[in-house]
Amino acid sequence: MKKHFRFRLTLSLMLVLTVGIFSGCGANTVTNEKNLTPVTLNEVAHSIFYAPMYVAIEEGYFIEEGIDITLVTGFGADKTMTAVLTNEAEIGFMGSESTIYTYAGGTEDYVVNFAQLTQRAGNFLVSREPIENFTWDMIKGKTVLGGRAGGMPQMVFEYILEMNNINPTTDVNINQSIDFGSTAAAFSGGDADFTVEFEPHATSLEEKGDGYVVASLGEDSGYVPYTAFCAKKSYMESNPQVIQAFTNALQKGMNYVQTHTPEEIAKIIAPQFAETDIDTLTTIVARYHEQDTWKANLIFNKDSFDLLQNILENSGVLENRVPYEDLVTTEFAEKAIQ
Repeated sequence: MKKHFRFRLTLSLMLVLTVGIFSGCGANTVTNEKNLTPVTLNEVAHSIFYAPMYVAIEEGYFIEEGIDITLVTGFGADKTMTAVLTNEAEIGFMGSESTIYTYAGGTEDYVVNFAQLTQRAGNFLVSREPIENFTWDMIKGKTVLGGRAGGMPQMVFEYILEMNNINPTTDVNINQSIDFGSTAAAFSGGDADFTVEFEPHATSLEEKGDGYVVASLGEDSGYVPYTAFCAKKSYMESNPQVIQAFTNALQKGMNYVQTHTPEEIAKIIAPQFAETDIDTLTTIVARYHEQDTWKANLIFNKDSFDLLQNILENSGVLENRVPYEDLVTTEFAEKAIQ
């Protein structure tokens, strides 16, 4: 079934590329009346997990670098990749596995990663009942609400299970039939013994007494290149100054979260999450801050890329490894820290 998934995803991306060819050739860099370069950034999800990016937006770092950002939420890596390939967005922000799938599918104008944001998984295992001293063997024989096949949340979850000698297929019943974003509600409704949740859903389940965070997938999987910024090769070649300015702004956001408290970070990004009260926002930021979620710099190292491909191979969605040198450039991130 995993090979069928890979074929469907590759075919989907090839079809997207065909649409992109007919919809226009490359994005042209223009400036507005304030002499800012407009850039559309499509993010895979709108999450506190990505705090440094929102700090860069709210603190005006992009404007300082001459960029007028339009932020669009794709609600899924497939949709974010589609937006980049069809020139609806100049820059995409998602799990780098999508760039590997696109490259492996034969896309000529493939998408290149130029800045890594998170270095740990951002989701948590939530239990129906509180469990002291949780160990992963406690999940055997249980039902878990999981993620989409081929997506980083699910693959990292499976990676952790196998590191703990648990077979994801035979030892655990993983329900992948529920849409991303709806698993917390399903769990509150009585489905499953455990659920894998991003924030704010994990904290929300705790606050309602419907669940209890018992493990961090970020801590238990180790350092994983979970999300990165990327753009089409042609766009990067035509607009290196825009990519550099964008990376400079991001690095300023990274510097801020490295040198400020969770309370200060939460206050800065609060306008991005108006539906979340400041105390809850601070709790979530602190949880990510304490597990060393965000890199001190944006450099996407080769060993991280190799680990990502190990996870993809382990999940059965990648047969042939792809070259790091083609899919990652560190040029802009290195200059941003100078």
